[in-house]
Amino acid sequence: MDLREREASRYFQVMAGSMVRNMPEKSLVYVVDDDEAMRDSLAFLLESSGFEAKCFASAASFLDALPELEVTCLVTDIRMPKIDGIELMRRLKASGRAWPVIVMTGHGDVPLAVEAMKLGAFDFLEKPFEDEVLISTIRSVIEDKHPPVEPEHHVREILVRVESLTPRERQVMDRLVAGKANKVIGRDLSISPRTVEIYRANVMAKMRASSISELVRSAIRAGVA
Repeated sequence: MDLREREASRYFQVMAGSMVRNMPEKSLVYVVDDDEAMRDSLAFLLESSGFEAKCFASAASFLDALPELEVTCLVTDIRMPKIDGIELMRRLKASGRAWPVIVMTGHGDVPLAVEAMKLGAFDFLEKPFEDEVLISTIRSVIEDKHPPVEPEHHVREILVRVESLTPRERQVMDRLVAGKANKVIGRDLSISPRTVEIYRANVMAKMRASSISELVRSAIRAGVA
């Protein structure tokens, strides 16, 4: 190899090293889910979206590894054998380390999601959810777009929306946030499911919520759930 070749080789080595140093590190996301297919699917989604994924098949295996883990975003299912997502959050809270947690729930798990939010969950997503919804939520966690304490003006805005509800709408909202289905709400209030749907639409519009999960988040942040 002559002088020019050696100089060119050194140049490309320096450039390659510089590129590696300047490449942004992948943000690590932990996934806890007892469903192997779901773990594989989430790992593929996360890695194809620029994250590093580390998966655990149970809350117990995650907790065993906890002392050695970097505090970062955790995505966990809520219904798992032995130690479920709620108990996992309780133990994380007891560990004294502030973990931002995104909880995945199935249909009808809104009461559990409410409990998770009260334990400090960053958010919850109802299955099936769009891939981009999960990714954007994780990015919000990583980039810390939402402060741990809800701004006072935001809470006031939500309370104003709550106060705009009629007494019947408030009754419907309270039951929606508690995870009750339309038929159950209808029986509770002695009205037809169709009438419940009308009140439900009014509640969602007045509360500016596009989903039940968003309605639950607003109610919890304003202290009305």
